[in-house]
Parts: sequence; C-alpha cells; structure tokens
Amino acid sequence: MADKIEGRPSARRQDRVGYDFSLTYRLGVMFSAFWNSEVRGKVLFLATVLILVILATAYGQVILNEWNAPFYDSLERRDLGEFFHQLEIFAMIAGTLLLLNVLQAWLNQMTALYMREGLSRDLVDQWLKRKRALRLASSGLIGVNPDQRLHEDSRNLAESTTGLVLGLLQSTILLVSFIGVLWELSSGFVFRISGHSFSIPGYMVWAAIFYAASASVLSQVVGRKLVKLNADRFSKEAELRFTLMHANENMPAITVARGEENERRRINTDISSVLRVVRRLAMANTNLTWVSAGYGWLVIVIPIIVAAPAYFSGGLTLGQLMMSVGAFNQVNTALRWYVANFGPIAEWRATLMRVTDFRQALLDMDEDFDLKGSIAYENTASDTLTMKDVVINAKIGEDIEECGGFRLRETDVVIKAGEKIMINGDHSVNRKLLFQAMAGLWPCGSGTMGLPPVDDMLFVPQIAYVPGGTLREALAFPESPDAYEKAAVEAALEKAGLHSLVARLDTRARWDKLLDGDEQKAIGFARLLLVRPRWIIFDEVLEGMEPEWQETMCRVLASMPETGMIYIGRSETYLEALQPRVLHLQALPSRSEEPQQQAARTGASASAGASERRVVRLDPARTD
Repeated sequence: MADKIEGRPSARRQDRVGYDFSLTYRLGVMFSAFWNSEVRGKVLFLATVLILVILATAYGQVILNEWNAPFYDSLERRDLGEFFHQLEIFAMIAGTLLLLNVLQAWLNQMTALYMREGLSRDLVDQWLKRKRALRLASSGLIGVNPDQRLHEDSRNLAESTTGLVLGLLQSTILLVSFIGVLWELSSGFVFRISGHSFSIPGYMVWAAIFYAASASVLSQVVGRKLVKLNADRFSKEAELRFTLMHANENMPAITVARGEENERRRINTDISSVLRVVRRLAMANTNLTWVSAGYGWLVIVIPIIVAAPAYFSGGLTLGQLMMSVGAFNQVNTALRWYVANFGPIAEWRATLMRVTDFRQALLDMDEDFDLKGSIAYENTASDTLTMKDVVINAKIGEDIEECGGFRLRETDVVIKAGEKIMINGDHSVNRKLLFQAMAGLWPCGSGTMGLPPVDDMLFVPQIAYVPGGTLREALAFPESPDAYEKAAVEAALEKAGLHSLVARLDTRARWDKLLDGDEQKAIGFARLLLVRPRWIIFDEVLEGMEPEWQETMCRVLASMPETGMIYIGRSETYLEALQPRVLHLQALPSRSEEPQQQAARTGASASAGASERRVVRLDPARTD
C-alpha cells in the first residue's frame, strides 16, 4: 500500500494511560499547538490590547487609591464643598474604570473563544489523522470517551487558561503598581513604646507579604488533593454521559428485551461513582473554604490593625490611614491571587493533564509498533492482488503459537481484477480480522499481501456508516456532495432499491435513525455504483439482510463485471448469484488450549471444510 501499514501501539505505550510529564512539559505541548494554529495572530492581537487595558486599569486604581486621602480628610474636617468636589472626581475616575472593565470583559471572552477554536481544531485534526482514532480506541483507558476531551475538556482548558493567565497578569501589574505606594506610605510609620520610638522600613509591605504567604501555604496544605479529585471527577462524568448516550441510542433494543431495569441499575452505578468523587471533592473544597473565607473576612480589619499604631500616635491622618488600607488590600489581593484561585488552578491542571495526555497518545499512534510478527505489505499492479502464506494472529504482539489465530489454507493466491472471490472457513475464525488486515488496520501475523494502489480499493464494513446531513452527502461520503451528477445519483438509488428516497436527496435528517439496517447498507451499495472502484472488499455485508435485499444487492454487484470483489463471509446469495472462487480460512490452535479443545476445534474444522466443499459443488465447473 502507499502508506506504511502499522498495528497497535506497543505494550510500553499502552500502559502509559497517565503520562508522567511535568507541568512545564505539558505547557510546552499546548503552547506548541497554539503557536502552530491559525488563530495565533488573533489571540496575540487581543492579548496585546488586553495588556494595555489592564495597565490602564491599574493606573486608574492607583489614582483612585490616592483619591482616598483628600476625600477622607474632607470628612475629618467636615468640609462640605471639598466633599462634593471629591465626589465629582470620583465619578470621573469610576466612570473611566467602568469602561475599562467592560472592555476587558469583552476582550477576555473573545480571547477565550479564539483559544478554544485553536485548541479544539488542533485536537480534532490530530484525532482524525489517518488511522489514529481507530488505534486510539484500542489503546486502553486513554481512548475511552474521546468526545469528552475534544469538547468539554478543550472548552474548559481554553476558558480557564484565559481567565487564569489574565488574572495572574492583572495581579502582577497591581502588585508592582501598589507595592511602591504601600512602601512609601509605611516608610513614615513611627512606633512609640514605653518612651522609645522606632520605624520599620516598608512595614505594611512586609505585613501584607506575611499575611498572603501564610494563606498560600495553608491553602496548599489543605487543598493538595483537589487536582487528582478534579481529574477523577472529569473521568467519571464522561463515563456517565457515555452510558446515558449509549442507552438512549439503543433504547428500542433495550425496550423490546425488557432491559430497562438492567440499564437503570447500570446507570445508577455510574451515578454513584460520580457522586462519590463529587462528595470527596465537596469535602476538600469545604476544607479549603475555611482558609480562603477566613482570610477573606480577616482582611477587613487586618490593614487597619497593622496601621493603627501609627494612626493613634498621630503619624497619620484619617485620609492617609484609608489610603494605606486601600494600598494594603490591593497588595494583599495581588499576593493572594494563588490562594483565591487554588480551586480553579486545581481544575485547570486536571484538565491540562487530560488534554495533553490525549494529545500525546494521538501523536504516539504514529510511532513504530512493537510486534513480534507482522504481515508484509507490498505494492502490486492495479489489476492484481496477491496473498502468500498469510497467517492472522488473534492477539496483539504475541507469537501465533501463544495466541492462536488462523491462516489462509490456499498458500499462494493471485486474484485478477474482475474476479469474484468468497473467503470463508471455520466457524471459530474471526474473519473480521482478515478484513482489517487487508485494510491495513490489523497487521498482526505473517506472510505477504500484495495490494493494488489504495485509491483503487474500496472497503465495505459489515455495519454501514451513514453520516448526518443530506442524503446526497451520505451517498458521496467521504467525497464532496457535488462530486456526482444528479442523474447518476438518482439512477444509483433506483438500482439499489431506494427509489422512495430519490425525492429526498437534499433533505437534511438523521438518516441513521430514519432508515433501517438494510436500507443503510443499500446506501453503501448505491455508492459503489457511483464510485465503481477497481476492487471491493466486503466484510459479511449481506449476512442478516432480508432475502429480497440480498438479491437486490447482488444484482448491483453483478452489474460491475470489471470490478474485482472479495467477499469475506458465508452469503449463499452471493455464492449463487456471482459464482465466486472460494478460498478457505483455517483455525490454528494456541498452546494454551487444552487437548480436548484442540480436538473439538479440529473436528469442527473438518466439518466446516466438508460443508464448504458441498457448497462449492453448486458450481461443478469450478475447482478450489
């Protein structure tokens, strides 16, 4: 094939469900994804404007803090004229700050929007690169519920990253702006004790640092479990959502089987799992609230208490006292940003861990695979497909003697374009693995497959996929809906027995819900008439269809004599209608099987082989 065909990840990488990456590495991964995204320019522009707005806001808050002195001094002097003048100044300052706050809120939202766009598109692009999504689904827990990571986790990460980064930036600017103000205000504090006087340079600055540091340390100790608890919660929530979605999608089958009670117990089990972790999370957040709320209430009086000695000694006026209190609160707020955001930071780190692990797992899908044995793939001419000594392993990364599997009884097979082939065999054989091996999705085994160019081959799985949108889009999938002329599309529907749908070609609907299973498969056969590939490989497509539908589908196939067809399955309708050459799959026992099981398998194989030989005699002119 044109691309290198690989198997599943090695056991080493499958075990790395939670990658042992540092926070710095995870941030580097996300920054790299952002830097290479199309939204980089928009985000950088908005970030630049945001920084300017935050700087202007900080400057306005410094001016507002300086306004405290003349305002409270006018109250102390009972100067009514100066009091109203200061109110006018306040109105101008507050109005300007209000406009800046509104502008900053809008810029925050737009930055988060573009961050989410870049992250979501990057994850989807990585997920839907050739064969990655399918391999990821077989890679353990990391491949469970990818929709949660692609949607909820990417949204949470984009929004929380934007909010936290801007909050940290704003707190840093406030700290730089007010720590100098607070240092200057407290430099003149003179303490008098028992006739002695002394001063402490930057007294209130050190007090604010000590107050915020003690809160930070205590919050770290109390809330250290929040990161893991939040990660567990996101995982359990995703499992619950998947269970609900799966039950809803399969409700007809559940109802006819009278399985509502069973599903209720299953869903309640998942609900209980979510509630357990939420209960632990609630307790952890409650304990953290003792710290955050306690320090929040204390901050009302702490700056006054700290500055009170200088005020009562006559070193400060009331206005200077309130100005010192305002500066202390601004410095303390900036220093306590980590404390106030410990919970959101824990959630952000948990989300970052889930998203980066998911993205890294997708990138790992492209690494070489650690297989003890693999099928060799060769390119052949477009009119030839070959299989030589093909053996399929039943498990990943094991020797055939250890894991069992099956082989193609005919050791040297050459198939020419236009030939019709059926491959069946023992009932114990998982024929689907051969289909996946020919598609390059299961290279576990040995032997050599010579395959024509991938563009000449079309694989038809047992379960049809009908995408959402219009019926015309479903017929053309994965190509553009205007890839085929209207007359050709209508003729294909008529020939596939779907004449009732011709008038609804451009109707947008959930066709996978409106059409039954046979009609959905018929959509795929109508597509065959439009594409007319040189080669078609089927995976038990006709099994389970109504006899009338099977006959219609076989008439469709008979109308393509120039197409080579390989049908993996046991459809007698296909056998009778197309008179294919029959190839056989033979089970190989593993070492772990008991002798009695091997004997039973051998007997079943002989019985199946005899049955196949009887079937083949429907065409006496054909030889195996």
